[in-house]
Amino acid sequence: MTASSTTGPCTASLPPVADIAENFTLLDQWDDRYRYVIELGRALPPMPDALRTEVTKVQGCASQVWLFTEVRDAGAGPVLTFVGDSDAHIVRGLVAILLARFSGAPAREILAADALAFFAELGLKEHLTPQRSNGLRSMVERIRRDASTALAA
Repeated sequence: MTASSTTGPCTASLPPVADIAENFTLLDQWDDRYRYVIELGRALPPMPDALRTEVTKVQGCASQVWLFTEVRDAGAGPVLTFVGDSDAHIVRGLVAILLARFSGAPAREILAADALAFFAELGLKEHLTPQRSNGLRSMVERIRRDASTALAA
């Protein structure tokens, strides 16, 4: 779902993606990384109930996940801002990482990025259950589809 009105800064309480990546390099144990993902999910601002609709619900996730996309024209092309949430702690953390990486990014940058490779670099991909991996793929596909739609508009 896209909108032209401002929904507010959805990632203001999240650390920059470079800091997230650096923090993951400092965490050797999967348990520590798991706790950090949950911590990032807790830092994610709450999604307004009005944005939790069937249209914003991400299909293909075992947990409930919602992603709302705002598109604005930045002169050099569309820029996308995302608001997201999940009813599962670890998935909410994955949403937080995706938003830290992609919210506020130009559509072209989103399409050029390999989000799944980014999760592999963080050392998360090999530790996600098949269901969570499928859900992550569904979230990434949704973000990429919204970026593609914004460029086509």
